[in-house]
Amino acid sequence: MEPDAAEIRVLGCLIEKQRTTPDVYPLTLNSLRLACNQSTNRDPVVSYDEGEIRGALDRLVHRKWATLASWSNRRAMKYRHTLDRTLGLDQAEVALLGVLMLRGPQTPGELRTRSERLHSFAGAAELDEVLGRLSERRLVERLGRRPGQREERYRQLLGAVGDEEEVEAAPAASSPPAPSDPPAPSEPPPAPAPPAPPVDGLDERVERLERELAELRAGLASLRDELGA
Repeated sequence: MEPDAAEIRVLGCLIEKQRTTPDVYPLTLNSLRLACNQSTNRDPVVSYDEGEIRGALDRLVHRKWATLASWSNRRAMKYRHTLDRTLGLDQAEVALLGVLMLRGPQTPGELRTRSERLHSFAGAAELDEVLGRLSERRLVERLGRRPGQREERYRQLLGAVGDEEEVEAAPAASSPPAPSDPPAPSEPPPAPAPPAPPVDGLDERVERLERELAELRAGLASLRDELGA
């Protein structure tokens, strides 16, 4: 199954904190929860509890994208990512993927600025080269320009990231419905069928049957009296 939004957020935080706060890396479960729920440098902002973080970590470990680094008890377990080793990525590629995981689709200019703390690109040409390698491996894809933006954007393809998906092109304006033809005049309801003609002699037959039935009943009553029933 495709990694869900929680897995992508946890993985992005592990990548970010490895580069920005190496003194506290690998991260405990609580540190990861705080990193995932930051209100800055995150899009979208989330509020995961420890159970959601632990579940995401278990799935990442199963994918071999993260591993348990050390522990003394369950709450002191520490985790680190292994994305670079598992997918064969260099430092620059991991940095761009991490920023895309945490901030959603971005232009090359935004990526260069926001990845500065994770990896310092020599210039736009190097960043474009890295994006090209990731695109060839289907780890990122290029999106269309937003209205008013000069650059196209890129997003990561490792997994879902929640609410970052956007409509790339406005839907075409719907044309007013064409006037419909006037309804055809309804036909008058069919006239009720005439009643069936009476069957010749039916009344006489019914009357005869009723007489015979009465005679049978009278005979049955007389027989009962004779038998003393």
